[in-house]
Amino acid sequence: MADDSEPTVDDDSGADIGHDLEADRTTAPMSDFSLKNVGIGAIVLAVGLAISYALPLLAA
Repeated sequence: MADDSEPTVDDDSGADIGHDLEADRTTAPMSDFSLKNVGIGAIVLAVGLAISYALPLLAA
């Protein structure tokens, strides 16, 4: 029977690229982000809101 408590390690995994495997686990809100990321998110939000409100008005 396999020991489920020890995860298998794949040395050729893309999941560990750019990550410190020895660091404590973090979640996305704790990750660093730049002002560029904030700007891109704001643009995506603005386009999404424009589409969601403009299309129903144009279709009416």
